[in-house]
Amino acid sequence: MSAMKQLIQQRHRVTDRSLLKTATFAITHFTVAFSVAYLLTGDLLIGGLIAMVEPAINTVAYFVHEQVWLRLDTAAGSRARGPGETADTADTAGVLA
Repeated sequence: MSAMKQLIQQRHRVTDRSLLKTATFAITHFTVAFSVAYLLTGDLLIGGLIAMVEPAINTVAYFVHEQVWLRLDTAAGSRARGPGETADTADTAGVLA
């Protein structure tokens, strides 16, 4: 398999994992937001509205936050390698020396 194809597949897996983490975060956040809003107001409608608006915005922000961190990790990894080194050669360079 070509290196480019492997890179694309790896990136796809990372994005899928980020989306799954975002979905589970959203479910948790909706549950917590509704519980807190309902306990504070005693009203199911207001609790539901607050639970829909705030976590929806926060979930999108979380996904963006996760993507920024992935890019920072990727950039840090590429700076740690020397000129002409690939991720594979940089990982094994210390072992072979």
